[in-house]
Amino acid sequence: QVQLVESGGGLVQAGGSLRLSCAASGRTFSTYTMGWFRQAPGKEREFVAAISWSGGSTYYADSVKGRFTISKDNAKNTVYLQMNSLKPEDTAVYYCGGTRYIHALQSRYQYEYWGQGTQVTVSS
Repeated sequence: QVQLVESGGGLVQAGGSLRLSCAASGRTFSTYTMGWFRQAPGKEREFVAAISWSGGSTYYADSVKGRFTISKDNAKNTVYLQMNSLKPEDTAVYYCGGTRYIHALQSRYQYEYWGQGTQVTVSS
């Protein structure tokens, strides 16, 4: 069993930065692939980024590539999402997810565990 708790969301102006954190409990965190998703009002939860269990491979949605960076610290059982050059369209609730699967990581159905989410609001 893995429990996930996100933090770091808030209100920021366009062009600003935020760093989200996702703290995980459970001894097997280091073996999990971790992902970040987001959900805006009236929209489906969409993929943002994912990182392999070792941290050696990362994956990004085209909409955030070059602006967001995902990283993982297995010693701290934490995954991060550094978000730079934020845009109003990045406004959403951001969720982290954990999975033992290594394929189709852009699909939310691959993830077994989810956090409660953290709100990110970008003003224009």
